[in-house]
Amino acid sequence: MEEPLLYSFRFEPYGLVFLQFIRCRLGFVLLLLAPIFIFCSFALAQGESGQLGPEDGDWVSTWGCAPVFPIGEELANQTLRQFVRISVGGHRVRIRLSNETGTQPLVIGTAHLAVAGPEKGSIDLASDHVLTFNGSATITVPPGAPVLSDPMDFEVRPLMTLAISLYITRETGTAVIHPLGNQTAYLSQSGDQSGATTIADATTVSERYFLTRIEVSSPNNAGAIVALGDSITDGRGSTVDANRRWPDRLAERLNEQGPALGVVNAGIAGNRILHDLPEMVCGPSSLSRFDRDVLSVAGVKFVILLQGANDIAHPIANDLPEQAVSPEQIISGLKQLIARAHARHIKIFGATLLPDERDISHTAEGEAKRRAVNEWIRTSKAFDGVIDFEAVVRDPDHPTRVRPEYDSGDHGHLNDAGYRAMADSIDLQLFANP
Repeated sequence: MEEPLLYSFRFEPYGLVFLQFIRCRLGFVLLLLAPIFIFCSFALAQGESGQLGPEDGDWVSTWGCAPVFPIGEELANQTLRQFVRISVGGHRVRIRLSNETGTQPLVIGTAHLAVAGPEKGSIDLASDHVLTFNGSATITVPPGAPVLSDPMDFEVRPLMTLAISLYITRETGTAVIHPLGNQTAYLSQSGDQSGATTIADATTVSERYFLTRIEVSSPNNAGAIVALGDSITDGRGSTVDANRRWPDRLAERLNEQGPALGVVNAGIAGNRILHDLPEMVCGPSSLSRFDRDVLSVAGVKFVILLQGANDIAHPIANDLPEQAVSPEQIISGLKQLIARAHARHIKIFGATLLPDERDISHTAEGEAKRRAVNEWIRTSKAFDGVIDFEAVVRDPDHPTRVRPEYDSGDHGHLNDAGYRAMADSIDLQLFANP
């Protein structure tokens, strides 16, 4: 019987080079190939372990926000100081900056991390540290990219307020922002004041610029929850600088009762599942940003999804009839998000849409769509669990409206008490088993 025809080859610095066809006995060839298979297996194992070193094994996102399309003020030769309240603590910290929707390079001259000071806009100077990026204090982030700072030894406690100061050296172009920051930030007139206790002659802004995540390392943390949603999750109507959004309150409850899970708020006011443009302030859509804002979150184990209301209301309020969608289309979008979460072994909980009868965009047709979507969320068993926010906030005397004591005044968003009631209704046992 004729032996199989095989290639012979040799190693070169640039790889394998095939020489010629040879005829040989299969056993002899396998003997020759054995060391190569062993070498490749070893190299693959080394490569896999190299992707997740000991310093990277227990990172968890402790705070986050989601940027929209670039619509922010252009910055140049200015220092921006932003304050965030984290959810879980750790002994090492790193930050994530985003130029993912930007059109110009983002040049950071220096970045500082400190504990917030006692006065508005101030830092505790003794806690101030310079962040580095691959060992350098400066970094240029190209358009379309995020960047992580180097891990830094920095002990932080749960629910601590941190200050991140960025000196931006050159024109950013239209800046990457999260519009509804609900937190005062401080912007210098010019120059590097990133290490100053307070920024002299600062103006204030309420948007988030470039900063999208803070991550901590600690063996005590169990993972992270991402709250994906629209203005209800983003906290429209809650008190500025008070951390009264419903994900903020959820973080407080988790710290009181456990487990130790970070909470990342990925809400964007006006956001939809299926569409985004032409309103750049409300996008990108959840289908297009799911990888960026959910799957890339360090330590993510759970998602709470509260979306669909703007898919119903936005085309009416903004005269976009071509973007009107049916309940079936909304449900199809929800199914896509569920499938993508499950493909990464992430549990995803569906939250029911809130009533909004007296909102300016409310219609009878829209109300019927909302009810149909809520019925599917409650009964389909497509989610890993259901959080019935509608049942918590609806007025028992007028079920298509929110309770008067929870109404922020615009009849479509809640006040601090309403957001607290939402968070307090969540069964923490949902997060017991990732």
